[in-house]
Amino acid sequence: MLFGRVLALAVFAASFARAGQIVAPPLAGKLYQGLYFDEPAAGHDPTEHDVTAADVQRFDGALGTRTTWVFFSDNWFESRKFPRETCDWIHGLGKVPYVRLMLRSDAEQNRAEKTFTLASILAGKFDDDLKGWARDAKDFGSPLLVEWGTEPNGKWFSWNGSWNGGAKEGPARYIAAWHHIVDLMRAEGADNLQWVWHVNWLDQPEANWNRFENYYPGENYCDWVALSAYGPLTPREVDGTESFRFKMRDAYPRLTKITPGKPVVIAEFGCDIHHRKVDAGAWAREALEDLFSGRWPAVIGFCWWNESWENDNVRAHDTDMNILHDAGLTKVFREELAKHADKLQPAPITVER
Repeated sequence: MLFGRVLALAVFAASFARAGQIVAPPLAGKLYQGLYFDEPAAGHDPTEHDVTAADVQRFDGALGTRTTWVFFSDNWFESRKFPRETCDWIHGLGKVPYVRLMLRSDAEQNRAEKTFTLASILAGKFDDDLKGWARDAKDFGSPLLVEWGTEPNGKWFSWNGSWNGGAKEGPARYIAAWHHIVDLMRAEGADNLQWVWHVNWLDQPEANWNRFENYYPGENYCDWVALSAYGPLTPREVDGTESFRFKMRDAYPRLTKITPGKPVVIAEFGCDIHHRKVDAGAWAREALEDLFSGRWPAVIGFCWWNESWENDNVRAHDTDMNILHDAGLTKVFREELAKHADKLQPAPITVER
């Protein structure tokens, strides 16, 4: 009888040791702040993975804050290997790697994928790569936030239904591919992966079949849900100039209705700093005040999208949303983060899955 009890305890201990560690929501009334930062050299197209430890420390120091996760893209046109080196230095800073798993053959948008199509994923053509990625992620051992199929309701990404069978097949094919990827990685024991399903606030194209609800993979296939909600993205943008609150008023009820109980992160928000009619500082201050007010109780974190890119050959048309490139915007963030310091959860809270 004693032997049986010892054996049972040993089995329990072994299973507990294998259990993956994940990030829990912050304490009640608090928010996590994430970081995305891409500041490419002149003439270099950003691929959303250029962040460095120096960038993180510079950003946190300039804003007087302590971000919780560092977001970057893992582009499979560069490598299909798990990005261990980047994850290691992020973990070394006491932060959580947030990996955007980008199965794409280049960084171009608004066109069909050439290699990593949804049909090819479902046919198992990349199963060995995905399994190897999962094993290496498991060996990393620490919590990882990971998303695939970012903003599926936006036609700019190749996994949108527009590029994969349209209204009849597109969303269903996306869900099937999501299930396929997650099932493969779970089968490899990568329980430290925390899956984030990430949509855009506005469906584009604006058609009933393309509503983000139609892309939801189901409550058992994601841990958190995420939202993108931008102000104007270019200096000349005439659409999208509404407030952050306006966009949340539309998207938040829809998102929480289909994902009840799921933590929500504002994975991407931002505003071009050179727009002619919308002041980025004022737009950001209003957004931060609303976020810290508890207006949207399911929201557990936010991340301003610090990125710059060229839109054409005219420099004045370039997009720039980097907080550190605008003294007024930097001041707004410093003031708001200091004002609401008691509502920030700087260190990630981790629990066993």
